[in-house]
Amino acid sequence: MIPDSHDDSHQGRLSALSAAWVVARRDFTAILFSRTFFFFLLGPLFPLIVGALAGSVGNQVEHSTERPEVGVIMIGAEADAMVRARDGLADRLGQDLPGLIVLKRLAPGEHADPAAAMAGKEGNIAAILSGSLEAPVLTGPRDQIAAWSGDVAMIAAQAKQASVAPWPQVRLETTVSSRVNDRKSRLRTAQGAQTLLFLLTMMLAGMVLSNLVEEKANKIIEVLAAAIPMEAVFFGKLFAMLGVSLVGIATWAAVGGGLYMLAESAVPSLPDPAVGWPMLVLLGILYFSMAYLLLGSVFLSIGSLANTVREVQTLSMPVTMMQLMLFFFATYAMTQPGSTIEMVAALFPFSSPFAMLARAAQDPALLPHLGAVLWQGLWVLLLVRLGSGLFRMRVMKSGAQGSKGKRRWWPARRRAAKL
Repeated sequence: MIPDSHDDSHQGRLSALSAAWVVARRDFTAILFSRTFFFFLLGPLFPLIVGALAGSVGNQVEHSTERPEVGVIMIGAEADAMVRARDGLADRLGQDLPGLIVLKRLAPGEHADPAAAMAGKEGNIAAILSGSLEAPVLTGPRDQIAAWSGDVAMIAAQAKQASVAPWPQVRLETTVSSRVNDRKSRLRTAQGAQTLLFLLTMMLAGMVLSNLVEEKANKIIEVLAAAIPMEAVFFGKLFAMLGVSLVGIATWAAVGGGLYMLAESAVPSLPDPAVGWPMLVLLGILYFSMAYLLLGSVFLSIGSLANTVREVQTLSMPVTMMQLMLFFFATYAMTQPGSTIEMVAALFPFSSPFAMLARAAQDPALLPHLGAVLWQGLWVLLLVRLGSGLFRMRVMKSGAQGSKGKRRWWPARRRAAKL
C-alpha cells in the first residue's frame, strides 16, 4: 500500500533531538577532519614547547654556572681548619646547600694582603677571608660580605673545635596541618584551576562565531533552519564545537603531561584540592562544558544576527569584556568562602562555573555541584531558545511566512531528513 502524503510528511520529519544529532555530527566531522583543525591544535603547543625548552635551558645554565668562592689567605693551619669545618658542616647537613659559602684555600704566599688578593683575584673568587679564627676578616663588595658574614662566623666557630662536634639525633613527630594552612594552600589550587578554565573557555568559545557567520554567508543556515527546528540547529552546533574543543584539550593535556614528566621538579606542584585530583578534573570538564555552552550560546546568537566578520567583532567585544569582569568577580568571591558574594557568584550563570570550580578545590562537599550543573544547564536551554527565537524573528522572519512559505520550505525538510 502506498502511503498518502500525510503519512509521508510525518515520516520525513526529524525530531528535535535527532535533528540536533545530525547537525552536531555533520559539524564535528567536518571540523575534526579538516586541515585547519591540525593547525588549530598546533597553535597553543608552540608556547608550551618554547616555554619548556626555555625552562630546561635556564635550569641547565643555572646548574652549570659556578658558584662564587671565598679565597682563604689565613695562616696555613687555620685556613685548613676553616675549609675542613665548612666541608664538615655541609656533610652533616646532608647536602651542599646553595646558601653555604664555598671556601677556596689559596696557595701559601700567593697573596699576602687582602687588598692585593682582591686586585689580582682570578677564577670565581668573589671575596677574601683573612685574619684569624678568633677575628676573621672578610674583604669584598659590601652587599656580598654582609650576606656572608654569618656563614663565616659559624664556620670559624666550628673550626675552633678540633673536629666537628657530634649532633644529637632529632626525632620527627608529624601533626595534622591546621585549617588555616590548608585553606591558604588550597587557595592556590583554586586560583590555578579557575584561571585555566577561563583561558580555555575564552580561547575556544570564539569558534562558534566564525562557523555560523560562514554558513550564513553560504545560505546553509537558512536551509537548515527551514528544514528543522532552529533550537536543534543551535544545540547541534554548540555540542559539535564543544566536542571539537574537548578533543583539542585532550591533545594539549597529553602533550602537557609529557612535558610535565620531563620537567619533573622544575614545575612547581600545587596542593591537593579538597575533593581530590580525580574529582577536580572531572568537575573541571563538567564546568568547562557548562561555561563553553553558556558563552557559546551567547556567541551563537551574536553570530546568527551578524552578517560580516566586522559586525561579529563589534558585537562580541562587550560580551568578552563582561566575561572578563565576571572572572575577576569570581576570583574575588573565591577568597570569601561562605559569604554572600560567593553565593551570588555561584548563582549567576556566567560566573557560576568559575566560582564552583574554585569551591571544589576548597570544600569537599559534592552535592552543591550537582545543583550548580543543573542550574547552569537550565540557563543553557533558556539562552538557546532565546537566541533561536531572535534568529527566526530578525533573520528568517518566520512570523511573516504563510502557507506559501511552508510549501517553499517543504523540499528543504526532505533534503535534511536524508542527511
